[in-house]
Amino acid sequence: MESYTDFAEVYDQLMDDVPYAAWAERIIELLQAHGIDDGLVLDLGCGTGTLTEMLAQAGYDMIGVDLSPEMLEAANRKKEQSGQDILYLCQDMRAFELYGTVRAIVCVCDSINYILKEEELKEVFRLANNYLDPRGIFLFDFNTLHKYRDVIGDAVIAEDRGECSFIWENTWHEEEQVNEYDLTVYVQEEDGRYRRFDETHLQRGYETKQIRALAEQAGMVYLESRDADTDGTETEETERVLVLLQEQGKAGSV
Repeated sequence: MESYTDFAEVYDQLMDDVPYAAWAERIIELLQAHGIDDGLVLDLGCGTGTLTEMLAQAGYDMIGVDLSPEMLEAANRKKEQSGQDILYLCQDMRAFELYGTVRAIVCVCDSINYILKEEELKEVFRLANNYLDPRGIFLFDFNTLHKYRDVIGDAVIAEDRGECSFIWENTWHEEEQVNEYDLTVYVQEEDGRYRRFDETHLQRGYETKQIRALAEQAGMVYLESRDADTDGTETEETERVLVLLQEQGKAGSV
């Protein structure tokens, strides 16, 4: 089943607790720490463009890539309202193509976890290395094995928000290291009746050592990682990790 089709319609409503402003502030700090104050930045897996808009407002020339046409429709509506000059491309992050290089790539809100195979994730890193300016930065987050296995695995989450409600059922598959979540959403229509739709999402849990190994195999330099929620050192209880990689030449790139 395709992900982020009907769900795109209510995505922003259901994700209103995501601290995008704080994320944008931290991303900008990290980019500036590496001398990236302006220029082209790619938001990989940009979704409805909330973070993309914030980085554009901060002065970056933004490109957004996402696989879901429905999510990009929402992003383009935001662009029309804000007047920001953002280029959105409907592409698979496992095979994205740009017209040239960019100064930085960002990828947040666990988009990396949708890459289920290590070889495909290595290809994402290879493409990032290929499309970054010399010594450009790839900054991304991912959910850990601990989060999927021990925190949300096999849990059921439900919320009633009146006009929009959902049931989110998680199933952890240990052998594949994959979390399956089945999402049922009820949206109130203009006539007062509710429309139901269902989507299934699959996300793979990773450990930092896996991420580092794949990135280095793809030719990138591993700079650092940290607990994305505390901004401190990773521990066994870390649920989300923030990683910084750096471009290292184009040897082996297509």
